Amino acid sequence: MRATIIVIDSFGIGELPDAGKYGDTGSNTALHISEFVKGDKWPVLKTLGLGNASMLLGNELNGCEAIDCPVGSYGVMKEKSPGKDTTTGHWELAGLELTEAFTVLPPEYPSFPEKLLEDLVRESGRGVLGNKAASGTAIIDELGAEHMETGKLIVYTSGDSVLQIAAHEDIVPLDELYDICAKARVLCDPYTLGRVIARPFVGEPGNFTRTKGRKDYSIQYDGESLFDYLKKNGVNTVGVGKIGDIFVERGINDSWHDKGNPACIKRTEDLLSKSANGNEFIFVNYVDTDMNFGHRRDPEGYCRAVEEIDEHIGRLLKILGEDELLIITADHGCDPTFRGTDHTREHVPLLVYRKGSEPVNLGVRNQFSDVAASVADFLGVSGFPKGVSFL
Repeated sequence: MRATIIVIDSFGIGELPDAGKYGDTGSNTALHISEFVKGDKWPVLKTLGLGNASMLLGNELNGCEAIDCPVGSYGVMKEKSPGKDTTTGHWELAGLELTEAFTVLPPEYPSFPEKLLEDLVRESGRGVLGNKAASGTAIIDELGAEHMETGKLIVYTSGDSVLQIAAHEDIVPLDELYDICAKARVLCDPYTLGRVIARPFVGEPGNFTRTKGRKDYSIQYDGESLFDYLKKNGVNTVGVGKIGDIFVERGINDSWHDKGNPACIKRTEDLLSKSANGNEFIFVNYVDTDMNFGHRRDPEGYCRAVEEIDEHIGRLLKILGEDELLIITADHGCDPTFRGTDHTREHVPLLVYRKGSEPVNLGVRNQFSDVAASVADFLGVSGFPKGVSFL
């Protein structure tokens, strides 16, 4: 038996009831992309019931409408935990529900606590630039030349609970940047910042490019995630993409740190083309929708990225057997037509496929943890403490 979760990063499907608390009233990633990019789109997700899922919230997706007989079960999920960031979303999908949100820093200079930056300067031996919320590409354009002249680190945040450190690979080699970020992770723990992210870049002033050397350093979690629970019960556990970073490698037998959607798609197809290693659980993140197109407010690019994932899922459906469960969802929204450059507080789609099973309407679920409960249920591991199995 094998269960696979695919997260289309930030592919939200409509504002949550409390979106106003986050300044996200009116956001809807999937709907607004479908309206911006005309014509038919995402045919495989359509057959799985993506349009049907959207109609549960009263929204018809242009070019990916509801159909009479989807081949997958469909629903949408509310996020129970406070927040709208990567760590919170993925953790809740794996049964880790937060009662208090991670710290989100003020966007205006100075964003970070003075002592935190003093400690970072001491630990790194380098000064800092930035100290504000910014788009990652915009801030390296703004401060990249000064960084190259001075060797100071570009330190910035966003609407997420995050400290990001950008550095040119010729000025701060990758190993040094990773070491600095590991030290920063320890420094950030008392402030309950969810992630520290290394953001290396290359190029010259006026022509900087971020590389695939990004690395995330998540805060440690309490309790057991789905990974921990399954591994101790003899299930082989696998993470693809940034999953290992998000779960600080805990409970994961095989962690594949592939960078970008093409590499992660290839890895997933390679894994699923082989027989499962006993009972197996695979958790995959496709980051490009969020990182390259959501935050950069590029609905056309976002639509194309989902098209590529759609084609990939079509290939998967042809190779999956009756002893396999495929769950397709998201971790939050990042509406590329919305104001600003931050994530958006949204429902996420829930598409579930098992060859030969009868598709059903899964409705509006009250927590992402239903995914964790369902995976444990499918793999025959009873007693998972969070969520309600939809099987």
